[in-house]
Amino acid sequence: MAQPANTFATNDQVGIREDLSDVIYDISPVDVPFTSSIRHVEASNTTHEWMTDSLASASNNAAIEGDDASAGASTATTRLNNYTQISEKVARVTGTARAVDTAGRSDELDYQVMKRGKEIKRDIELAALSNKAKVAGNDTLARQAAGVPSYVITNTSLGSGGSVATGDGTDTMTEGTARAFTEAMLKDVIESAWTEGGAPNVIMARAFNRSAISSFSTNRSNIQRAEDSTLHATFEVYESDYGELKIVPNRFGDASMAYVLDLEHWALAHVPGRAMVTYDIAKTGDSDAKQVLSEWTIEACQEASSGIIAALTTS
Repeated sequence: MAQPANTFATNDQVGIREDLSDVIYDISPVDVPFTSSIRHVEASNTTHEWMTDSLASASNNAAIEGDDASAGASTATTRLNNYTQISEKVARVTGTARAVDTAGRSDELDYQVMKRGKEIKRDIELAALSNKAKVAGNDTLARQAAGVPSYVITNTSLGSGGSVATGDGTDTMTEGTARAFTEAMLKDVIESAWTEGGAPNVIMARAFNRSAISSFSTNRSNIQRAEDSTLHATFEVYESDYGELKIVPNRFGDASMAYVLDLEHWALAHVPGRAMVTYDIAKTGDSDAKQVLSEWTIEACQEASSGIIAALTTS
């Protein structure tokens, strides 16, 4: 069939209004499972400090009847610290960009500020889990908080040639030669943390090694109900000999590490009033700008409660 002669169609028209959806689609991940799950506390100084302690080893404690009491040796607490780190971003938009009619947002500056806040949350998650040492900072150098791997020294699984950090945030872990993630590595670290007195409740890993966990316990029996139409190719909880651990994929952790965490013994400390704040920046021309920032640090309340499997292959 052909179009009848002199029929006026859309391809002949001039001035058809654009059809632009009033929605902006963005799938950038904003989930930050580590920093959103641990306690949030205050840091009243740029050097945030805390103390750890431990009991003497258990022994066969037997005393002679009627004997004089003798004092055992006492040990001091261990004092640790980390520096607060300022994570910031600036949104600047021209006056014209704020005045024009925009789809999906009413004010371009507000929209850009919202995006910067989400980006900072991701930046903090990445930095908190990174294998990096603390930096005191000065007039020309930014302060930096040490990441989790700089404190975890008691319960680790490293590659050949690897070594743990000092444990006070001043240096980093050396992972060693990369190797494939195995269940034996995971079981060893969980057992070590439990022996120390910890109760790990979460395993976090990036995509490749989260998938590796799904292959663990391959000799177990899985029962599939006939009426269940779902193919179960993974599991969300790892039941160890020392309790259950939730398996949480984390997009921002170190790709070569799996974190075995007792979340109760980690904290995210913020300087009061600076957890996530927005400031107007002085106007210098035909544009408006806002600074979004967060001043934070990581507190390793008791590193021996957790562990890390490092030097894992990532592909």
